[in-house]
Amino acid sequence: MDWNQLLFVVFPYVSITLFIAVTIYRVKYRPFTISSLSSQLLEGKQLYWGSIPFHHGILWILLFHLIALLTPKALLLWNAVPIRLYLLEISGFILGLWALGGVVLLFWRRMTVAYIKAVTTPMDIVVLLLTLVSILTGVLTAALYRFGSVWFTGVFTPYLWSILTLQPRPELVAPLPWLVQLHLFNNFALLALLPFSRLVHILSWPLDYLVRPWQIVIGMVSRKATK
Repeated sequence: MDWNQLLFVVFPYVSITLFIAVTIYRVKYRPFTISSLSSQLLEGKQLYWGSIPFHHGILWILLFHLIALLTPKALLLWNAVPIRLYLLEISGFILGLWALGGVVLLFWRRMTVAYIKAVTTPMDIVVLLLTLVSILTGVLTAALYRFGSVWFTGVFTPYLWSILTLQPRPELVAPLPWLVQLHLFNNFALLALLPFSRLVHILSWPLDYLVRPWQIVIGMVSRKATK
């Protein structure tokens, strides 16, 4: 078994298995651990300016990737007109920069604000770093290897479908530059760790919160003794 098989066949299946198994376990047996654990009460200004661009930017980027995976012919038809191709590429690049700025600010906030740092877990740092690497390598790929919306459909779409249909074709990604391979590997690593982190709450919103029992929060207030 060579490195290509290990990184782009074995590791993806390990990642997918962990993602499905651990997510099901948490939803079924530990539903109250699925929470975003918002730190807005501890600090709100940097959270706002980091969270808004990150969430909106990453949402559209993931949507573009999903369209390329599910309807590659429609995407190629759209790109057949040069002005539409340029519009899509420029929009994706700007959204990537927007999301990158947001996640950098969120990471800076978590490392520098004392109250936030006190409630930060090692998994929070790892997931933020993986997210940062994912977006950064995606932006660099868009800048250095242009027209990704075209070659994605000829490389990544068949590769990802080969993984999902249990007929892996790692030879499709073997010739790719190391930066693109790092982007792919990092995303599988992020997928594997997602169910172990607080980010798993995005998979349950909003339906799970509608049907699960109320979560009771009890606060304690200290009182001075009086004579």
